[in-house]
Amino acid sequence: MAENKSWFQRLKEGLKKSKDAISGGISDIFNKRKLDDDTLEELEDLLISADLGLKTAARVTETLAKNKYDKEIEADEVRQVLAEEVSKILTPVAEPLNIESGHKPHIILMVGVNGTGKTTTIGKLAKKFKAQGKRVMLAAGDTFRAAAIQQLVVWGERSDVPVVAGREGGDAASVAFEAIERAQNENIDILMIDTAGRLQNKAELMEELKKVVRIIKKKDETAPHNTLLVLDATTGQNAVNQCEVFLDAADVSGLIMTKLDGSARGGVLVACAEKFQLPIHAIGVGEGIDDLQPFDPNEFAKSLAGLSDD
Repeated sequence: MAENKSWFQRLKEGLKKSKDAISGGISDIFNKRKLDDDTLEELEDLLISADLGLKTAARVTETLAKNKYDKEIEADEVRQVLAEEVSKILTPVAEPLNIESGHKPHIILMVGVNGTGKTTTIGKLAKKFKAQGKRVMLAAGDTFRAAAIQQLVVWGERSDVPVVAGREGGDAASVAFEAIERAQNENIDILMIDTAGRLQNKAELMEELKKVVRIIKKKDETAPHNTLLVLDATTGQNAVNQCEVFLDAADVSGLIMTKLDGSARGGVLVACAEKFQLPIHAIGVGEGIDDLQPFDPNEFAKSLAGLSDD
């Protein structure tokens, strides 16, 4: 049964498409061949096509070339080097989401493009915080989409958590203002504020986000205490572009990556880590509440490279 599987097993299954593309490609390239310029170039192309990014691909091939150039090399040796290099990139940014008890409420602003799983992630986090004995409140600040408001209300009911919601097309900053006021009055520990994520008009999105942040600061100048960007692994390199947009629009403090089980593009997490050096708090490999877990860089690196859990 699924609930009896370890997180590593679920992660391996979730990353199967990404792992198959990378590990299978490595087997094809290093089939009783010496490590030479051609094999290194093929490997670099493979890693770039798997969305690991130029820097990561170069780093892996350089490490291999330094130690194994013009020598026979097994595919498993290449996978081992890949896992080690990916782990080195990810380890400095793997950071649990710590809620500082000094702030009441601790305000978390959630940002990200529509469709990344942002609202669902808020619901899952709410459930986890509630299980830890925290008093949690949600604010439906994505007023652009009626579905987002309704989805958050449903998550609130599921988790027995109050939700502050305005009307569709209403002012997101007003929702944030009301939510903070209520959270302060009702002794709430954690307030999570959803936001709109339409990128069709970047300038409009940025202005709305900046307005929400200004309103939050009026109520608590130390807030938001976290600004979490939710990225969707299935979008590949688009996740890198989204990261750039939201870093401009808001002071993003950390990342959560969802839908790692949905495509062969899970390597984009490595590209984001390499480029932005932002903390990665959690990853998602499924729809279930337990499929959002703190990020473990070694487990991720081994799963991506197709190594077993030793």
